[in-house]
Amino acid sequence: MDTIDRNDAYTVTSLDDLAKIYAKPLPNIATKENDHITEVGRAFIAASPFLVLATSNGTSIDCSPKGDAPGFVQLLDDRTLLIPDRPGNNRIDGMKNLLVNPKVGIIFMVPGSNETYRVTGSATISTDPELLKRCEVRGKPPRVVMVVAVDEAFNHCPKAFVRAKLWDATERPSHAPSHGDFAAARDGKDAVYARDYNEKYAERLKTELY
Repeated sequence: MDTIDRNDAYTVTSLDDLAKIYAKPLPNIATKENDHITEVGRAFIAASPFLVLATSNGTSIDCSPKGDAPGFVQLLDDRTLLIPDRPGNNRIDGMKNLLVNPKVGIIFMVPGSNETYRVTGSATISTDPELLKRCEVRGKPPRVVMVVAVDEAFNHCPKAFVRAKLWDATERPSHAPSHGDFAAARDGKDAVYARDYNEKYAERLKTELY
């Protein structure tokens, strides 16, 4: 495989290099971030059933999807978010990162909406019974709640979603690899294994979501 020369004449290495490529953002874009969740931001979070949470331990980065019914992320106030951790694969990569570096980046999404809402801040991991009770679903509390102190929040323009036609089902490939396909590739198995894996996983989901 060819290697990339990071020091060639085409590699961007400075703010001056970037300034030659990109125009300055319009004033209302450059200053649109807030240090708290605005009323319209609160409404977007309440409508959102899905987010991606980015964390880093200083040497590696993790981006983890989090999802549940709209409004699963709660606000204690306009500078504090509660993100429950539902059952998953127990890798807990993101939470391990938080123990080293509390900084987080979050993108909230709403199906059918091309807008997103971005939040950065610092997170702690809590087992406070009152917070767990607040995030309870079907009588089952999460094992922990991530408490995010908001540093910055703002909406992001819809261009990426428009270009991707993300919510247009007619634009989706006929067969994207499934959970079973990835498992079969990992385990050195065939398509039958993948199909069986998907069927068994679908059954497991009925009892393992909470």
